[in-house]
Amino acid sequence: MGTGLTIGLLHPGQMGSAVGAAASTSHRVLWISEGRSAITAARASADGLEDVVSLASLIEAEVILSVCPPQVAGEVAGAVAATGFGGLYVDANAVSPDTARSIGAAVEAAGASFVDGGIVGFPPRTSGSTRLYLSGDRAAEVAEIFTGSPLEAKVVDGLPGTASALKMAYAAWTKGSSALILAVRALARAEKVEEDLLGEWALSQPDAEGRTNFAATVNAPKAWRFAPEMREIAATFEAAGIPDGFWRAAAEVYEQISGFRNRPVDEVDADEVLDRLAGHVGP
Repeated sequence: MGTGLTIGLLHPGQMGSAVGAAASTSHRVLWISEGRSAITAARASADGLEDVVSLASLIEAEVILSVCPPQVAGEVAGAVAATGFGGLYVDANAVSPDTARSIGAAVEAAGASFVDGGIVGFPPRTSGSTRLYLSGDRAAEVAEIFTGSPLEAKVVDGLPGTASALKMAYAAWTKGSSALILAVRALARAEKVEEDLLGEWALSQPDAEGRTNFAATVNAPKAWRFAPEMREIAATFEAAGIPDGFWRAAAEVYEQISGFRNRPVDEVDADEVLDRLAGHVGP
């Protein structure tokens, strides 16, 4: 695959737009404004992405990169497949290996090539913050797109589904453990032993209070996306024959605080999040 590619991005949310900006250091990156909000349009414009309005124009790209909420990853891929897109489709969403393989089968049946991806880290604004893991026959070609950008692309040996498996394993711990510690502190609050728990944590788990506050303020605005991701993780564990109930419960934790959707982190109060989980008032 040569340099100076045209890449279609679906869709420029906070992560997707940053990934698109990383690709735009060497390539032309398109997006479609049809059905998207003014906030999304402003973000895409600030990141130097080119609006082509509709999917019919986007599929002229050589590569389509999907970075969207996991619950709509299949729908997005299906819409692209329905156009007969024959280029390279990269699914970089937080989905189970089985979901990734299903997406791959759909786009390949329509004539496209497929690469499976999984993103670990925050939106890639600075080097060293974020990795894009890739698997599939053309994974190395996709990795080349991000050479010299803030996003580090790494090829994982294996068929499509391998990169998604790595992403699921990683997020099972990071986001799963955040849900756990939030639930634990909410229980202590509900049972009126929170101050006692914090006192014990100060003695034996000195980072636990800070971890809870961080999980509340940083994760609550993204909980609407984390809930379906936990279900994809649960499906991954189930398919491997490993108990999956913990991650289904984590999805419920995130659902309960999904009312904080897209609120700026500096406007999220940890007590408000914990009150919501403890069954008190809140979004």
